[in-house]
Amino acid sequence: MEMMPYIWFGIALFMAIIEGVTYQLVSIWFVLGAVVSAIVSIFVPENIWLQIILFIVISVATLIATKPIVKKITRTKKLPTNSDRYIGMKGVVKEEINNTLGVGLVNLKGSVWSATSDDGSVIPTDSVVIVKDIKGVKLIVSPVKE
Repeated sequence: MEMMPYIWFGIALFMAIIEGVTYQLVSIWFVLGAVVSAIVSIFVPENIWLQIILFIVISVATLIATKPIVKKITRTKKLPTNSDRYIGMKGVVKEEINNTLGVGLVNLKGSVWSATSDDGSVIPTDSVVIVKDIKGVKLIVSPVKE
């Protein structure tokens, strides 16, 4: 099998091209596995199974070894939406919040939002609440402890 080094280098080149045209690390590990297999095929050309096993082992090992680094490098920051700025702010209950009845309105920075309590408690009108989360178009709030 004198052609195996060329085949492995061809696989490495193909994977490198795929890596080059993508924006994320998707095939660099296969490039490394194919290069190692190509080198081994030069010295042990008759043992194709060894080459295939090395390709798989090297590819998986480099993937596992570099995953934390890749995750750190490619981590994207969540871009806050306009509504995310309301989380942590205080508002005033304009209509009693009652999760069981599915009612409740909160005035927050001049906007009136539908609201539910985060713990299921009833929050009376004119109570001050803090926004814990936003689900769809509803604020998830809890009463401010005075």
